[in-house]
Amino acid sequence: MRVLVIGSGGREHALCRALGLDPSVSELHCAPGNAGIAAVATVHPVVPTDPRAVAALATRLGAELVVVGPEAPLVAGVADAVRAAGIACFGPSAQAARIEGSKAFAKDVMTAAGVPTAGARVCVTRQEAEAALDAFGAPYVVKDDGLAAGKGVVVTSDRDEALAHSAACERVVIEEYLDGPEVSLFALCDGATAVPLQPAQDFKRAYDGDEGPNTGGMGAYTPLPWAPQWLTERVMDEVVLPTVRELARRGTPYAGVLYAGLALTSSGPRVIEFNARFGDPETQVVLDRLETPLAGLLYACATGTLADEPAPRYRDGAAVTVVVAAENYPGDPVKGDRVEGLSTPVKDAYVIHAGTAFDAEGRVVSAGGRVLSVVGTGPDVAAARAAAYALVDRVRLRGSHHRSDIAARA
Repeated sequence: MRVLVIGSGGREHALCRALGLDPSVSELHCAPGNAGIAAVATVHPVVPTDPRAVAALATRLGAELVVVGPEAPLVAGVADAVRAAGIACFGPSAQAARIEGSKAFAKDVMTAAGVPTAGARVCVTRQEAEAALDAFGAPYVVKDDGLAAGKGVVVTSDRDEALAHSAACERVVIEEYLDGPEVSLFALCDGATAVPLQPAQDFKRAYDGDEGPNTGGMGAYTPLPWAPQWLTERVMDEVVLPTVRELARRGTPYAGVLYAGLALTSSGPRVIEFNARFGDPETQVVLDRLETPLAGLLYACATGTLADEPAPRYRDGAAVTVVVAAENYPGDPVKGDRVEGLSTPVKDAYVIHAGTAFDAEGRVVSAGGRVLSVVGTGPDVAAARAAAYALVDRVRLRGSHHRSDIAARA
């Protein structure tokens, strides 16, 4: 099978790594890719949010499956253009991708489907925002209604900070705060049915102890030894399948991965957010543990045959990933610094490139906020964590920072 992956981040490198291990994949391409992806796939220049350009590239390559990684191309309609070209595509249509592209749309779908989630108000004016903040009280949760690369959410007890974020956005969703541990669950969907992948937990705050601003994610791990036995089945029954059915009822069947960000409250799991793509950095650990060949699963989603596939299988043990971020991330990250230490081997650990590129001399340099995801594996979370941090200690990037407490409580 000839496969084309669209994107250039850590999620796409993890996808390419898993697809490259699948014996059914005869050719693997990625556009536009990064310095790490170039080692496992043939990379091509493309504007990933240009539907016509992506469809033309897929046609020229003779791709039999296109996997759209990031949310912006999905919302731009890339999956629609690829399907219109007669090529199987893993990724929801632009209409279905609004589940991430608009927080207000997601709330509307959840209300119609009876999915448990936080109470919320959509606000455009300062007066509406003030009323919503007063209604829900602190801690305040203010979300940019549109795409914000995982950084459009402010959770704060400072009312002025909450109002300032609201004023900086054209439209916001203000929600009640959900207490309890957070869990990420990916579900593979083919428009009519869905199957879960192994749950993971990520760490959104920039600094140790869950301090600092929200980021796209500073690390993750799986499995979750503390999670209740009923977690996956209940989330599928109460969250994922009702959402898939509601989108199908609206004439926008969902084919791709549905990411449910959940809070495990005293009243049960409640949805914090939906994403229309694999979450980063949870993808790195979930795909590391996945034993079932990935291409067949994604192709079944793209062709409406997921019900014919056996349930996904997983390797024993655990995986932990730690993000190495550039100086000033998540603000205005410094780019162009050399990344060194990548060739130093560490047992049971490897590097996923997230924001990297080659300079004029062919050296790897930073090209984004989250530069690397360092993945460690082992028989349990403690061993996987130790392996990950052993490799993190070998990486050298001027001004970089990472959290030292990823998966420590687990």
